[in-house]
Amino acid sequence: MLNTMQEAPGTQITAFSPETMVAVSQRREIFERNRHHVYAVAFWMTGNELAAEDLMSDTFREAFLATPNPGVEDIDRALVGELKKTFDIPVFTLDCAPSREVRNVRSNILRTDLELAVIELPATEKLIFLMHDVEGYDCDRVARLIGITERESRLALHQARLRVRELLVK
Repeated sequence: MLNTMQEAPGTQITAFSPETMVAVSQRREIFERNRHHVYAVAFWMTGNELAAEDLMSDTFREAFLATPNPGVEDIDRALVGELKKTFDIPVFTLDCAPSREVRNVRSNILRTDLELAVIELPATEKLIFLMHDVEGYDCDRVARLIGITERESRLALHQARLRVRELLVK
C-alpha cells in the first residue's frame, strides 16, 4: 500500500497507492454526505456543540470500523449505538394523558419555544421525535434502529408530540 523512496540519506518520502487515495476519497465523500445529519441529531441529543462533535467523530469511527463503505443505515446504527452509551435508550418515560380539548399551538409560537420544548423531552422520545419529525424517517425505520417494535415507536412519537404541545401551551 505504501511506497517509500529515499530522497536523500536519512530522508523518506511516503507515496500512497492509487487504491488508497480512492478509499480516502470515498470515505471523505461518505462523511461529507452524512455529517450534517449526524451532527444535528447529536447536537439535539446533547445540547452541546463540543459533545456533538465528539459524538459525530465517534459515530463515523464506529461506522467505518464496521464496514469500509457505510451507508446511511450503517451510520445511523453507529449513531444510535453511540447514543446508547450516554443515554438510557430505549427507556420510555413519558405517559401523557390524552388531550381533553383541542389546543391550537400553531399561532404565535417562536422557533426558540419549540427548540426549548424539544430539548426538555426524555432521551428516547426526543430521539424518536427527531428521527421521525425532523429527519423524516418512518416509524418502522426508527424502530429498527433503536431496537423496539414499530408500535412502541409510534406510541413514543405520539407521547413526544403531546409533551411538546403541553410545553408550548404553557
